[in-house]
Amino acid sequence: MQNYKQQFKGKKITVMGLGLLGRGLGYTKFLAECGAELTVTDLKTKEQLATSLKALEKFSNIKYVLGEHKLEDFRDRDIILKAAGVPMDSIYIAEARKNKIPIDMDVSLFIKSAPEIKVIGITGTRGKSMTTTLIYEILKQNEKLLKHKVYPGGNLRGVATLPLLSKIKKGDILVCELDSWQLQGFGEDKMSPNISVFTSFMPDHMNYYKNSMEKYFDDKANIFKFQKGNDILVITPEMKKFIKKNHAKGKLIVVNSKNVAGWNFAVPGEHQKRNLACAVEVARQFKIPTENIRKIVKDFKGLEGRLQYLRTFKGVKIYNDNNSTTPEATIAGLRAVGDKKKKKVVLIVGGDDKKLDTTNLVKEIPKWCSKVVMFKERGTETIKDKVFKFKKKGVEVYEEEGLENTVKRAVSVAKKGETILYSPGFSSFGKYFKNEYDRNDQFVKLIKNLK
Repeated sequence: MQNYKQQFKGKKITVMGLGLLGRGLGYTKFLAECGAELTVTDLKTKEQLATSLKALEKFSNIKYVLGEHKLEDFRDRDIILKAAGVPMDSIYIAEARKNKIPIDMDVSLFIKSAPEIKVIGITGTRGKSMTTTLIYEILKQNEKLLKHKVYPGGNLRGVATLPLLSKIKKGDILVCELDSWQLQGFGEDKMSPNISVFTSFMPDHMNYYKNSMEKYFDDKANIFKFQKGNDILVITPEMKKFIKKNHAKGKLIVVNSKNVAGWNFAVPGEHQKRNLACAVEVARQFKIPTENIRKIVKDFKGLEGRLQYLRTFKGVKIYNDNNSTTPEATIAGLRAVGDKKKKKVVLIVGGDDKKLDTTNLVKEIPKWCSKVVMFKERGTETIKDKVFKFKKKGVEVYEEEGLENTVKRAVSVAKKGETILYSPGFSSFGKYFKNEYDRNDQFVKLIKNLK
């Protein structure tokens, strides 16, 4: 894109939340290279942010306010660029609003700053990553047919979307996974993607949303709220109770997983077939031939941390479902790889508390599992006593400190023909992991090193 640097040169921008995931670092570095006058403020200290700060040390146009936020940094600015997880009702956001300063996030600022492009946005409590990746792979491999470049964006691991301004051209396509926080930026700017996909809605992030499903859905709903007549909203059948026909400003399409029932798709789980159906429907909107779509789906091996088959060790299959951070996600994992008659799942569960209702998860565990190994953490304490009662139902139950001990225990008690399912059902944050990516990497490494 021509002159993208001119859009930000000399602009006074406060970056709220630099972080360590890489996304904040990515767009901060990009804006610094564009010549923006940046104030980077983060509640983390200089020591905690050392790796991110080192990557930015060559820039003289960045002022840092670390270990705190100051109200003065939310006045006399052109843009506030907010990181995910920063509450919209914070006093600092209120100060920015009072001073009529636009509040943006990575993806929304990118779309506002980009030329005329096609935006495909995917959200859902569960299934958005799988659906996003499938859509991206199908479109990417058909770029010649589309006659435009296809780019991934949104919640990519450690990758910011804003720097794509240096590459993207008019008519190109952005496929982006959008969590409720990124969609706050869409709500601020009163815009929605041209094609939106909403896969599922269930309790999550209740610690952030203060137990309000209404507030959570309100952020999610920004994916379709501001669509126009020619736009498209694709949903799974389970979303019909949340999204009525009159909610959709454009065309509403409810997918049917029966349409992909005979497809060669390696990822287990009925819910994944619904996600596949969503991806196929989006591809068809671009008139991509069915035979092209089928071939790409056949070659698709799934995603890291989402019911990912890692290996078979001494006759035991091991699945990594690290990105299961809600009880409902773990239930879906159990149903995908389990067998109620044989009950051969060895479940590794537990993590930090997200203030979610675990009642249904506790009911499901004895239906599928021969053994449960609980990872000792704050969230695990909320189910611990109930799970230990499963011993009376013939389920072996263990609790271990630290991931290495938890994995060792699961491997030692699993019998040939059983399946180890690592599906935490809780958040990764706590004393053991920096974030969910760190938790994933630690688990994968432990399984890789099994001898």
